[in-house]
Amino acid sequence: MKRAALVAIALSSTVALARRHDVPQQPPKPAATNAASSRATSALELAALDRKIADLDAEEQDSKKELVGLGPRIQDAHARAAMRGRALYKLTRAGMLPLGGGFDALMRHAMDVEHARHALERDLDEERRLRGHGADVARSLDRVARDRESLASQRNAMDAARIAMEEEQRRQQAFESAFDSRTASGDDYVAVGRGADPSANVVGFSASRGKLLFPVAGKADVRPAHREGTDGPAIEVLAPAGTVVRAVFAGKVAFADRYGAYGRIVILDHGEHYYSVSGNLGSIDVKIGDALAPGERVGTVGDTGDGAMLYFEIRHGSTTIAPGPWLGL
Repeated sequence: MKRAALVAIALSSTVALARRHDVPQQPPKPAATNAASSRATSALELAALDRKIADLDAEEQDSKKELVGLGPRIQDAHARAAMRGRALYKLTRAGMLPLGGGFDALMRHAMDVEHARHALERDLDEERRLRGHGADVARSLDRVARDRESLASQRNAMDAARIAMEEEQRRQQAFESAFDSRTASGDDYVAVGRGADPSANVVGFSASRGKLLFPVAGKADVRPAHREGTDGPAIEVLAPAGTVVRAVFAGKVAFADRYGAYGRIVILDHGEHYYSVSGNLGSIDVKIGDALAPGERVGTVGDTGDGAMLYFEIRHGSTTIAPGPWLGL
C-alpha cells in the first residue's frame, strides 16, 4: 500500500511538472504595448471614418454635377412638350379638318394627329422622368449631407476621445515616473526651497519620522483611507474647502496635475526615494520642478462631492507606507 501511494504521488508530480512545461505561462502585456495597440486601433477607426467622409464628398460632388446637368435637359423636354402640345392643338382645332380632300386626306390628318399625340406623350413622359430623377438626386444630396454630418460628429467625438486617452496615458506615465527611482533627483535638493536657507543643515527625510509637518495648519479630523490603484494605507484630513495644503518636508514637485481617483494631485520628491502625495486638491499652486521648503503652499483642500478633505499618502519608491507615524499621529 505504501509503495502504491508513493507511486501515485510520483505520477501526480510528474504530470504536474509536465503540464507546467507543456503550457508555458504567457507574460502580461506591458502597459506601453496596450497603449500603442489602443492608439493604432483609434488611428485605424479614424482613417476608416475619413474614407467614408471622402466617399460622401465625392458622391455629393457627382450628384451636384448631375443636378446641374439635369436643368437644361428638363427645360428642353418641357419646351418640346409645349411645342408639340401647340401643334396638336392646331391639328385638332375645329376648322382645321381637311373636309374637302376626301377620305384619304381625312385619314392622313387622323394619322398626323395620332403621331403628334404619341410624340407629345413621349415628351411629357421624358419631362416627368427627368424631373423625378432630379428629385431623387436632390433627396440623395440631403441624405449625403445628413450622413456626412453624422460621420463628422462621430469623428469629432473619436478625435476628442483619442486626445483624452492620450492625455490620460500621459498623466499615467508622468504619475508612475514620479515614483521611479531611475528618474528621481536624489538628495541634493532636500534642504533647498523657495523660502529655505540654503546653508541650513537639514536632516534627510528618513531621519524625520514622527517630525514631519502636518499637511494643513491647525487641528483637523483624520481617518484612514486609500485610493483606487494602490492598496497601501493613507489618510483623509477633514478640513474646510480652500484650506491651504503645505509641504510636510522640503522637496521637489515631481507631479502636479489631475490623475484618476486622486483628482487634483501634487507629488513631492523628498529625496532618498521618499514621496508625499496630496490628492483631492481644490487648486494646485505649484508646477513640476518647483523646489519647496517645509510648510510652503502646495494647493488647497478640495471637495468633489463627498465632503471637503485632503487625501494624503507617503511612499517609499512606489510602495505606500502608513503616514501616521511619520506625522506623529
